[in-house]
Amino acid sequence: MKFGIFGDIHGNLEALDVCVGKMKELGVDHYLCMGDIVGYGANPEECVQIVRDLNAITISGNHDHAVIGCLDIAYFNQYARQAAIWTREHLSDTSKDWLRTRSFVEHMDKFVIVHGSLQAPELFNYVQTVKDAELNFRIMDKNLMFLGHSHQPLAFFNTDPMTYTLDNVIPLDEDVKSIVNVGSVGQPRDEDPRSSFCVYDDEANEAVIYRMEYDIEKTAQKILDAGLPQALALRLSLGK
Repeated sequence: MKFGIFGDIHGNLEALDVCVGKMKELGVDHYLCMGDIVGYGANPEECVQIVRDLNAITISGNHDHAVIGCLDIAYFNQYARQAAIWTREHLSDTSKDWLRTRSFVEHMDKFVIVHGSLQAPELFNYVQTVKDAELNFRIMDKNLMFLGHSHQPLAFFNTDPMTYTLDNVIPLDEDVKSIVNVGSVGQPRDEDPRSSFCVYDDEANEAVIYRMEYDIEKTAQKILDAGLPQALALRLSLGK
């Protein structure tokens, strides 16, 4: 069975359309969204609707949580705060109600998904270092976890010593705990501006990170036209 695992869309409709099209082409059976559907980009409502139309199992991200008033945006940087306020005004009540019902963690048969960290997931911490990964490995009740939040695709393995990889093709060992960050659909931050998502094949026991080109100029212009901060448009082409 193939699982299309994606997240950190951040209102980027052009990127989401390309990624969903590729997942369908690859024959994905089930869709899983890692959260942060909204925030930063100019098409939050459309992106929420696409995720809902996919019947994607969806967890809550910190920007989703902020838009529905469940997270204090005082902790956001100035651009994220402005985007959160703008998004609140451009998201329907129906979409807000749906976001409000999303959980922080979802447990599947063979793996678990979370936005940032399994350790106090409601705090939206990051898993970016070996130490971060070690803390999560200790509390994982399954040997595989997928997450996002950092916008940087990366996989950790609980070997001795612990190892990690930036490779796009990630072979998985059923006897070794693994954490796979699927990257970001709408705002990659690994200096590669292409969208990122993952397809996990549970029969082949392999995860593959796909990078997709999309119309960055169109997305950036929408951000500017919406009156959102210019920095949010400029960063897309830089992958930062």
